[in-house]
Amino acid sequence: MKPALARLTKIGLREVFATEAGDFTPWLAQEENLALLSETTGISLQCEAQEKEVGPFRADILCRDTATDHWVVIENQIERTDHGHLGQLLTYAAGLEAVTVVWIAERFTDEHRAALDWLNERTDEHINFFGLEIELWKIGDSAVAPKFNIVSQPNDWSRTIQAVAKGSAAVTDNRQLQLRFWTAFREYMEKHSKLSCQKPQPQNWMYHPIGKTGFVLSSVASFYNSVSETWDPEIRVQLEIMGDRAKQNYAALERFREQIEREIGVPLTWHNPEKKVACRIYTRKDADFRDEQSWPDCQKWLKEHLELFQRVFTPLIQKLKNEETALAAGAK
Repeated sequence: MKPALARLTKIGLREVFATEAGDFTPWLAQEENLALLSETTGISLQCEAQEKEVGPFRADILCRDTATDHWVVIENQIERTDHGHLGQLLTYAAGLEAVTVVWIAERFTDEHRAALDWLNERTDEHINFFGLEIELWKIGDSAVAPKFNIVSQPNDWSRTIQAVAKGSAAVTDNRQLQLRFWTAFREYMEKHSKLSCQKPQPQNWMYHPIGKTGFVLSSVASFYNSVSETWDPEIRVQLEIMGDRAKQNYAALERFREQIEREIGVPLTWHNPEKKVACRIYTRKDADFRDEQSWPDCQKWLKEHLELFQRVFTPLIQKLKNEETALAAGAK
């Protein structure tokens, strides 16, 4: 017997959100919806405020990129893009030193898509513009599900190369190698994994947002070996715990240490330095990524362990978030 297949139905934004300020913006600012936006853009978003003043305007949502500590301004529209919102985006970019501007609308005109592409080509690495269209879908009588589609985004590779050429980053041969390594790794992940990768940089790490405030997965390609304490390369996958509640969240995860180590099934290092706020839990492997012939093996190992960490840690982190929410509600 052939299975019965349902039909996808597209829903207009106005059918769900009556107003932008009263309905659409508060919905988008919810953690689970910012998490979906994080997965789409590769930016780890933490909401700081709604209707935040930036110069003479109010940004719909002001977030912080937890990986870089830079501002992310989100401007959303229920209908198609217009010139007024484009002007506000330029004001936000001018009013903040390092910022990513995210413009979300039901539909982008060709002119506004071209404008964002033009801005990304002509601004430096401190300013980034994203354009996203949002769709709402349902199957039969199911709940409505959102979907974000990127229509414009920074050209990460050319941005980084331009920064290097201008001398805005001190890039040694080792850093250039790491830049090539992460560029190749992100291309590999885009083909073989659903995990997001942040833009490649000439540094020893790459972040992979998991949509949970205060937590981020990271890949590491280090020239320093953390076991032998010598200059012999290694790669690592780690869960980084940051923010004001880093120590509390680390201690809460430690309650599940036996379960975590059993499910991960590989040796883990639990790192909780006294004089630093951030903590991390990681696994490592000796790997000479200086040899490009080793990159396929490195990429495979990183991917497998990133996905393993995501599978094991995500439900535990969600459990901590639920407990935190329940405690906050009980305190009111």
